[in-house]
Amino acid sequence: MQLQERINAFVKLGDFLRQFSNEVFHKAENIEHNELFFDGFKHQLKLAKENNGWFTEENMSFAIKSWSDALTTENLTTWLSAYKIENRTPKQVAIIMAGNIPLVGFHDFLSVLITGHQVLVKQSSNDKHLLPYLAKYLEYAEPEFKGSITFTEAKIENFDAVIATGSNNTARYFEFYFKDKPSIIRKNRNSIAVLTGNETPEDLKNLSEDIFRYYGLGCRNVSKLFVPKNYDFKGFFESIYHWHSIIEKAKYANNYDYNKAVYLMSEFDMLENGFFMIKEDESFASPIATLFYEYYEDASKLKTYLDSKKDQIQCIVSKGFDKNEIAFGATQKPQLWDYADDVDSVEFLLAI
Repeated sequence: MQLQERINAFVKLGDFLRQFSNEVFHKAENIEHNELFFDGFKHQLKLAKENNGWFTEENMSFAIKSWSDALTTENLTTWLSAYKIENRTPKQVAIIMAGNIPLVGFHDFLSVLITGHQVLVKQSSNDKHLLPYLAKYLEYAEPEFKGSITFTEAKIENFDAVIATGSNNTARYFEFYFKDKPSIIRKNRNSIAVLTGNETPEDLKNLSEDIFRYYGLGCRNVSKLFVPKNYDFKGFFESIYHWHSIIEKAKYANNYDYNKAVYLMSEFDMLENGFFMIKEDESFASPIATLFYEYYEDASKLKTYLDSKKDQIQCIVSKGFDKNEIAFGATQKPQLWDYADDVDSVEFLLAI
């Protein structure tokens, strides 16, 4: 199979997904194999929601829209133009996926197949319904993918390389178990935002998307703020208030109530507005419904500190603070060439 044929298949998948990129699905004309797959994918979305209470219609539609926007001929061609992808003997690449947000492992899945390899997928039990169905659609869109995609719930065996995502604890297991294989091992990372106090209400409103999307469960979600000494949080709370209905989600509300009770019983200082809390804390990882913050006085010293912690940071959201910063509101809209942990998975896959 030629590279262009693989690109064409994923473009067809993007066209298929576009029908589900809003909470109200729209069955479009001229989508290949739609009669066979449209209703079935609706059912898979229903099963995914029933299996994982964090996978709401809104968040699944958001994830699907992100991928339908990414899977275009222009985006795929631009992404891959930086590499020399030649026909080669396919290797079997295992992927151990996380399950914190919908289709979180799709970029690895795409990368393996688009570079001409075969993929062996071990999914998280939290996100097990969507990808196998989309893989089946791919096999219909491009029959030569048949035999190149395998899903397993058993111990992964007979593979040439591995991409594994997990916690810091599971990463140590991965590093030992896969020590003799080419590997990308991803650990815990969090995203931060650096504020100067000069942000507009629109900037802060956009930042709220980085905080609340997917209930804050993604590594690209902002979980920590760095703010100047004596920062006034009034404007921040006003700008995030449009997310107040999030407290109506039972799983989120339960976490909010629990964490608030812990903070109150422990007599920790915190600010809250009825659906969200902020607490001064040095940690990067904050619980659901909570955002940690820390004061800074010298921007250059803060840059030096953050550089020393770069192995714990996925994204830095700011406006004029860092050369690699991400704009407010853009953390959950990565491009195909925005690699997790800044590790180029395509380069890795072309080298095995």
